[in-house]
Amino acid sequence: MALNEEKEKTCLKLVKSRLGITQNIRDEYITDIIRGVVSDLENRNGIVIDGDDFGHLMFVCDYSEYRYSNVGISAIPRHLEMRLHDLIYG
Repeated sequence: MALNEEKEKTCLKLVKSRLGITQNIRDEYITDIIRGVVSDLENRNGIVIDGDDFGHLMFVCDYSEYRYSNVGISAIPRHLEMRLHDLIYG
């Protein structure tokens, strides 16, 4: 299902807020990260992202913020790993 344009913009605003970004210069890059996270979750993990589910939306935002901030680091933090596990099996 992915995120519709409105939910994608909401996620972009939340990620930028968490990162302290106020300019629009990085919007395209961050939006691509958000789309990549959704694609990975759906295609690799088999999770159907529901943009109306705040748990799904916040996970996408949090994971996108992590990916933006931690380029080149393959391991994810335990709290994201546990939430991902809950999405897959819960």
